[in-house]
Amino acid sequence: MKKFITTGIIVVILVFIAYMSFVYFVTFSEGYRSGELIKISKRGVIFKTWEGRLSQGVSEEQQFNFSVESSDKEVLEKLKEYQGSRVKLTYIERYGTFFWMGDTKHYVKEVERVGKDESLEN
Repeated sequence: MKKFITTGIIVVILVFIAYMSFVYFVTFSEGYRSGELIKISKRGVIFKTWEGRLSQGVSEEQQFNFSVESSDKEVLEKLKEYQGSRVKLTYIERYGTFFWMGDTKHYVKEVERVGKDESLEN
């Protein structure tokens, strides 16, 4: 009986580790989105995560919500700098997310400013 319980606990732990590894390391898709960066904010009570929003049109349906991992310092600095500008985001989509990493399945990995920014010309 003791051996059965020990084996059961080990199996549960291994399945949990396999699930966590799958969700973190396996990407569902990769892609690019462009539009106006309308929001980048640090949210949360205990676990602070970086969340952003990209406007691709007029309606609420044409907005792209994304997360940024705290370890991507260069991406975070560029997003803060490009707030309100037209940008092109390179992102990955994971099968799931963890509460300490972000609210969405979309994680931005690169960002670049595109087109002319009218606010800088004045």
